Amino acid sequence: MEGFDIKIAGHAARVRPLFSSTRDYCARYLTEDVPEAIITVSQEDLQAQQQALFEEALREGLRPRTFTDPFLERTVIQEKLAAHLSRYDIFPFHGSAIAADGVGYLFTADTGTGKSTHTRLWRQLLGERAVMINDDKPFLQITEDGAVVHGSPWSGKHGLDTNIAVPLGGICILERGEEDRIWRISPEEAMPQLRKQAGGADPRLLDRLGERVRLWHLCCTATVHAAEVAFQAMGR
Repeated sequence: MEGFDIKIAGHAARVRPLFSSTRDYCARYLTEDVPEAIITVSQEDLQAQQQALFEEALREGLRPRTFTDPFLERTVIQEKLAAHLSRYDIFPFHGSAIAADGVGYLFTADTGTGKSTHTRLWRQLLGERAVMINDDKPFLQITEDGAVVHGSPWSGKHGLDTNIAVPLGGICILERGEEDRIWRISPEEAMPQLRKQAGGADPRLLDRLGERVRLWHLCCTATVHAAEVAFQAMGR
């Protein structure tokens, strides 16, 4: 089918998909800018992606699933785009990212821990002051002064994303608990989880991320009080 151009994290790419639904999926990121790269998808790409997801599920102790071809295509595009953007110190990160008062906060954890629930509570707490950046795979850009978090269409089952870019004010590793408490952690403490959720990003980029962005650990309940505790600490 006919290709289209998207712009993610300030960089445009031409996408040549197999399925028309892929253009609709990327609608908020369409651009008329001149593309820097061309991303094509083949049936062999889809087969390889299905096998990779099957093996990933086995490694994580999850039940393997068979995905639809349009889903596999979107994943292939994300990975090929990430490979292109890596030369600009940009990479996707598994987490739920929200902007509050123009600053981004990223919550990361293993699947099913409650990242989406927690950022929903931030929106409930802050109202119009809070905007979802991306609920699954925001893109992070390392800069001289810190990091920027960018929206992307790869936003998980809830489809919560906004085509914006804001400075990243902090990354928080989240875990469920019976009380709400948050504390700062060192890059060394955070690094195992950062590496796990950064999808194979260059370790040197993760070192720079840990050095330039404040890192937190949050033990929390699924209540608005948890959002209050987190925002009071991270939003200072």
